Amino acid sequence: MTNNDILRRIRYALDLPDQQAIELFGLAGIELTEAQLLSLLAKEEEPHYRSCGDEQILGFLDGLILQRRGPKDGDAAPRPAAAEHINNLIFKKLRVALELKEADILAMLALAGFKVSKTELTALFRKPGHKHYQACGDQFLRNFLQGLALHLRH
Repeated sequence: MTNNDILRRIRYALDLPDQQAIELFGLAGIELTEAQLLSLLAKEEEPHYRSCGDEQILGFLDGLILQRRGPKDGDAAPRPAAAEHINNLIFKKLRVALELKEADILAMLALAGFKVSKTELTALFRKPGHKHYQACGDQFLRNFLQGLALHLRH
C-alpha cells in the first residue's frame, strides 16, 4: 500500500476538500500548491503522478492532529518520526487525531469484515523493541481505512 493510496483513502473517509488538505500539510510546515496535491492524489498510471514520501504523509497526519486537537502542551512543532514501521505511525497518528478508543477501532475493523482481538490491536501501538510489538501490515491498515470510511461516510 503506497502513501499516495493512504492519503487518498484518508481524504475520502474524512471528506476533505483540496483546500483543507493543503492547509493540513501547511500546519506541519509542508507547503503544497493545488497542482502538487493533485499529483499526490493521482494514481500511478496517471501522467502527473508524484510519489508521496513518508515525511509528507506523516506531516499531513501531524497537521490533522494539530487541526483537531491543537498543539500538545509545551510542544511548538510536531516531533520527527521515529525509526518505526510507517504503517504503525500512520495508524497511531490517525488514532490520536480522531480520538479513537480501542472499541471504536475494533468496530471499524468489523465494519470492513476484519476481525481482530484486543491483544492483536494493542500490539500495534507498542513501542518498537517491546517484546509484544507487532508491525502493522498493509492489509490491516487497508481494512482499518475501509472501516473508517464506512463508519464516517454512511
